[in-house]
Amino acid sequence: MKSRSTVITLITIICGFYLYELLDSGIIGTFGLYGIELLKSTNEWYRLVTVALVHDNSNTIPIHLAFNMLALHSLGTPIERFMGRSKFLIIFFISLIGGSLFSAYSLGYNGYSVGVSGAVFGLFGAFVIIGKRMGGDIKSIIVVIALNFALGFTIGGVDWHAHLGGLIAGAVVTKLLLTLKPSRF
Repeated sequence: MKSRSTVITLITIICGFYLYELLDSGIIGTFGLYGIELLKSTNEWYRLVTVALVHDNSNTIPIHLAFNMLALHSLGTPIERFMGRSKFLIIFFISLIGGSLFSAYSLGYNGYSVGVSGAVFGLFGAFVIIGKRMGGDIKSIIVVIALNFALGFTIGGVDWHAHLGGLIAGAVVTKLLLTLKPSRF
């Protein structure tokens, strides 16, 4: 029997939370990411991870969720196949936490952030590192990353700090994982 894709499992969980969010948008207040000062004062560090479970639901069409899930599937599936489930999950969660930390340090006391974009940009970073390692032409993925950053600055309301933090964290952790001996994971 073929094992279930970790990427599909993550997408299913995130979409399930989105459906719940449509019934009770208060979940955003429970799981969304706040600024670092509020995280320190409340000790709610779980928000560095749970931010990935909630998305902007202000539009009739779930654009924020759709783009994140499309990118998660498009990038995550080949990375999971190449690196394996355990290393993929390490890349995903380190990217998510890295993006969340960058975001939390940039948010004001009343600011908040939602979405899995930090982890998705970490997968972009992983894709670049893996592509370089395999001797591939990574120019097109760099263009896609640049376009995503540019789009984020032009449409507003996009947490580019989470994107940048995730991108850096994903690239660094992937580089480290690729230097480890295969028997360690």
